[in-house]
Amino acid sequence: MNKEGLLFIISAPSGAGKTSLCKEVVKFFPNLYHSVSYTTRLPRPGEKDGEDYLFVSKDKFQEMIDDRSFVEWAEIHGNRYGTTIDSLKEYRHKGIDIILDIDGQGGRQLKNEYPDGIYVFILPPSRKDLEERLRLRSTDSDEDIEKRLKNAKEELQYIYQYDYIVVNNDLEEAVSALKSIIIAEKCRRDRVLPLVKGLFQLL
Repeated sequence: MNKEGLLFIISAPSGAGKTSLCKEVVKFFPNLYHSVSYTTRLPRPGEKDGEDYLFVSKDKFQEMIDDRSFVEWAEIHGNRYGTTIDSLKEYRHKGIDIILDIDGQGGRQLKNEYPDGIYVFILPPSRKDLEERLRLRSTDSDEDIEKRLKNAKEELQYIYQYDYIVVNNDLEEAVSALKSIIIAEKCRRDRVLPLVKGLFQLL
């Protein structure tokens, strides 16, 4: 039976570690694809086009908006980020699970389109920890960091739309928690029974 792939939506304030968590958990699940979003921002040192993000111009991004290519998109810190409809449909139709890291705005949009998705919000242990992580990245100015910290507070308004919360105090422990969520969701009764109905007549 070719079941549709599950959709895991991971959101967090900038600097909380959602992308790092996603990159780690896909190593443990061969049927889990980390979706790559489009963005208008410039690549950071070490980032690769097509692997970390699909980097496009502002004009190209607007063209994709006009063509209704995105299932969700948002403007964050002056840059645009978006997920295409085709990228989600293609993999899920093949039975491949998708993990997608996006901000709370995008998560809210996806909630309307995909209420059956599994929504996980990642939190830093404290504001102080979040600020330290942003400064350690050495990619943002003091002004940008203050803006990200302010936006982090606003991001928390979306948290009640999510099914799970993982506090990323220790990366290894946070990865373990996210893995547990994925495994538990794959073992839900309504997802497993259709696959084994032929084994027992009573089912």
